[in-house]
Amino acid sequence: MNKKIKKAVFPVAGLGTRFLPATKASPKEMLPVVDKPLIQYCVEEAVAAGVDTMIFVTGRTKNVIMDHFDKAYELENELTIRGKTGILKMVREMMPPNVSFVFIRQPEALGLGHAVLCAKSVVGDEPFAVILADDLIANNGGHGCLSQMVEQYDQNQCSILGVERVNAHETDKYGIVKTKEISPSIGQVELIVEKPAPERAPSNLGVVGRYILTPAIFEKIETTERGAGGEIQLTDAIAALMTDERVLAYEFAGKRYDCGSKLGYLQATVEHGLMHEELKGDFLDYLKNLVLD
Repeated sequence: MNKKIKKAVFPVAGLGTRFLPATKASPKEMLPVVDKPLIQYCVEEAVAAGVDTMIFVTGRTKNVIMDHFDKAYELENELTIRGKTGILKMVREMMPPNVSFVFIRQPEALGLGHAVLCAKSVVGDEPFAVILADDLIANNGGHGCLSQMVEQYDQNQCSILGVERVNAHETDKYGIVKTKEISPSIGQVELIVEKPAPERAPSNLGVVGRYILTPAIFEKIETTERGAGGEIQLTDAIAALMTDERVLAYEFAGKRYDCGSKLGYLQATVEHGLMHEELKGDFLDYLKNLVLD
């Protein structure tokens, strides 16, 4: 029987140094885009894809993420007393009753591959998703990125990497894949390289923060030596996995915002403000007046 994607791993132990001093005491995953933190957008994307177990691989300063997804009795009681039923409903829906939240401490920052390996005991012998909160992906009313990838997994039953075309001069910021096209949006990965210089990149197809992986990846991570930056690279483990299993690259529909950069974060904030039901009209008027002044 084909197994379904029911678990998602969120590696959230990074230090967020590019956003200091804002991230000195608060995780970068909790930076708000309009009125929701980045990590909540990602959890909502996972829930929409049918995931019911959220596994957070955290670091020492990340307890606020745990608090965010915990029940807030005092807040809910105060909202009830004040009759703010709409806000109360929104707060409660952050934690659907059928969804479990698991938190695992990564003892040392040894890279994305190691962070994924930390979730092995909870994932078990199941396929699973990996979601990086740095990448906020808007679906513009359609299926979310992970939902699209789950559909592809259901059809193909193998590991799938979310990819998009990146600037050919910025390949050194991504894992880059070379593929054999199966259809216009999906191809079999023939080569994957971590952050190659533009002149050495096999293509401009960059792997972004969405993965579906089979449990065989754990054995590959365990035998992967430290790579770029002295870290255990997930990219290297995926390359090893390709010797045993088929790995696909999927060009998803939707717009990705690189919220690991300040410019990408600002772009996400502005464009999500323009999509926000309560704000979009007034915010658009404000931006027009700002440009005209």
